[in-house]
Amino acid sequence: MAEDRPLIYLNNAATSWPKPPEVFAAVLESLSLPVFGSGRTTVSQGEDYVTKARDALSGLFGVETAEHVVFTQNATDSLNVLIQGFLERHAGDCHVLTTALDHNSVLRPLHEYERQGRIRLTVLPFEDGRVSPAAVTEAITPMTRLMVTTHGSNVLGTAADIRGIGEVLHDHGAYFVVDGAQAAGHVPIDFESLPVDAYAFTGHKALLGIAGTGGFVIKDPEAIAPVRFGGTGTDSFSLHHPAGMPERFEAGTHNYPGLAGLAAGVSFILSTGIETIMEKAERQTAYLVGELAKEHNIRIYQDRPDLPIIAFNIRNLPNDDIGFILARRYGIIVRTGLHCAPLVHRAIDGGEGCVRLSHSWFTTDEECRIAAGAVREIAQNADRPVSSA
Repeated sequence: MAEDRPLIYLNNAATSWPKPPEVFAAVLESLSLPVFGSGRTTVSQGEDYVTKARDALSGLFGVETAEHVVFTQNATDSLNVLIQGFLERHAGDCHVLTTALDHNSVLRPLHEYERQGRIRLTVLPFEDGRVSPAAVTEAITPMTRLMVTTHGSNVLGTAADIRGIGEVLHDHGAYFVVDGAQAAGHVPIDFESLPVDAYAFTGHKALLGIAGTGGFVIKDPEAIAPVRFGGTGTDSFSLHHPAGMPERFEAGTHNYPGLAGLAAGVSFILSTGIETIMEKAERQTAYLVGELAKEHNIRIYQDRPDLPIIAFNIRNLPNDDIGFILARRYGIIVRTGLHCAPLVHRAIDGGEGCVRLSHSWFTTDEECRIAAGAVREIAQNADRPVSSA
């Protein structure tokens, strides 16, 4: 790492950093006092972090019933619960759609169920970083029961037309699950008005919480069978798991410090304003894309990303080497490789992987200027012929 340079962190699509000071304060406070949780302690005073986080997310996502916000470990965990629970409800011939833009948190569960013979799977290709509602219409069969896809690509930064896709799916009676790991916290989401049945989120990315938190919001809980059972602190005499929400999908002790931080992170977003956050991200993204585009040997894989994510390579320079140089020479942290999205890379770079810059609300304009200059300098040096002296 460059010892004489301040750290510039541009890997927020993996995990956001830094966090708002309120997040640290909430986590520390939650650890400094006994846990307050209904049905689990005789402590009568304290912060109910679970309810606090549920209410904050209800406000952010436009969910009418806070109990329809369900907590899990992360977005991957949420997607597994939703996919498995849907298939428990719909045994038999089941055709499922997804896309080549999706993360392994979607692709691996679906391919596993395909291998088991429980589903027939169609993976839709993308054009210009997006899958159109028309392409979904063409892929639907009379046996299509489910589509699971990302709201925002973690490689290309493009956002899906989930309203258009959802309308097509609902016209054909198919259930729609959206992976919101990248989009939640970056774009406005009015869940109640969207033709989306369940929306998964993670806490440690743009929602500004810490790792080990996430969940999903759902419209009709009866459409998904519970797949986990255990203690809930309610109706403990019954040997059957509660059917009511949110206990229907939540078993065991919650991550109280994590949910305290998540509540604080979401509250920070609400007080700052999602539109304000989005406007800054769009401006900085346009600047970075414009600067990188000045070098002829930098290939930018999506020059109009909807999210603050920029994927690129430099000709004749492996992406891992670019990341190493950025970290060691300039103190700039990025991510390189396949980003857990192999089908995207198969389409855009032959499976070689790329460099990804991903900024956040806390990224300054000066940091963007330095990062753009560093990448351009690496590209200029890579394009110079090697001296034979």
